[in-house]
Amino acid sequence: MIRHSLIELEAVLAIVRRGSFRSAALDLGMSTTAISNAVGKLERELAVRLFNRTTRSVSLTYAGRIFVAQIKPALEDIQKAMNTARSQQETPSGTLRINAFATAAREIMAPLVLSYLQRYPQVHIDLITEGRLVDVVAAGFDLGVRSADLVPSDAIAIPLGQMRRMAVAASPSFFGGRAIPQVPQELLGYPCLRIRLPNGALFQWRFEKDGEELQIDVEGPITLDEASLSRIAVMNGVGIGYFMETDVREDIAAGRLIRLLEDWTPPLPPLCLYYPNRRNSSAAFQAFIALARDFAAGRLTQP
Repeated sequence: MIRHSLIELEAVLAIVRRGSFRSAALDLGMSTTAISNAVGKLERELAVRLFNRTTRSVSLTYAGRIFVAQIKPALEDIQKAMNTARSQQETPSGTLRINAFATAAREIMAPLVLSYLQRYPQVHIDLITEGRLVDVVAAGFDLGVRSADLVPSDAIAIPLGQMRRMAVAASPSFFGGRAIPQVPQELLGYPCLRIRLPNGALFQWRFEKDGEELQIDVEGPITLDEASLSRIAVMNGVGIGYFMETDVREDIAAGRLIRLLEDWTPPLPPLCLYYPNRRNSSAAFQAFIALARDFAAGRLTQP
């Protein structure tokens, strides 16, 4: 199979554009001999003469005119693509694809993702949320967001710093004359919202205190797989729910929900932004990493 380098094709166009081998060589930073050899090699491989040469002038042959008409648009497209790629190393632009658990995405959405988009409006963020663990490289993502204990060992991780906890909560009206549970085992006497995991299994509520770990298989009138739906059900007095603290923090602070068993929900591993070791990363990628480090260090201010 015959393979041609771009320089041979660029040499042809430069000669047409400048009208001589000498001027074309200066344009391309080559010697006249080198550009002549490049064109000669191409002509031999094509088995056709592209230029009529005399001591005073250079002109395209009929075959050369057809050849140039066909390759010129393609080479312009290639040059445009190369310029676009180079520009992404200078000004953040293009698309960043991020994979995260839904709860993690909610935690970073306003303080990190939206702050980034305000600073770099030429970048498009494609944020995919799913419960299953994925290989971000194989799945075509630039970055992943997971708790630190789920980050692959060969990835570069940036702990995002915020303390994370679970929260057990119910509406004030739910209890009425009922006693509020003081230990996790007492939840078995109350209707609770069951949680279905992405793999279809039912999640057991997890607790820990003073080195004692418990998993409670609660019972209740409804099973849900999305935190926003669980919040709606709990707010309407259906039962007790088990949430990421960030999903109900404002409701607890405003008195719309009552927090239970707080001493049984210790801190969780922090969220991490992670990515494979990569060279020649785009300006958009580098800017996101820099902003994430500022976020983790508490240096991030609203633009």
